[in-house]
Amino acid sequence: MRKFVETVGFIVFAQGAAGLLYEWTGWFRLWALVTRLDFLDDYGLFVNIVLVVTGAAVMISADAIRT
Repeated sequence: MRKFVETVGFIVFAQGAAGLLYEWTGWFRLWALVTRLDFLDDYGLFVNIVLVVTGAAVMISADAIRT
């Protein structure tokens, strides 16, 4: 279970980082899923920052899970 939570946290973190790179440089359009959601057009930068913070928090909190 611990590895699963760490993997989910890493995927969320990677999506946020790829979205930030896309917002700033125009790269990683394939990886950034937030850019494909039409209702988040105006909030892309904010959503990607939230994804980075959430992914980091999930990866850190995975240490609290006992096996």
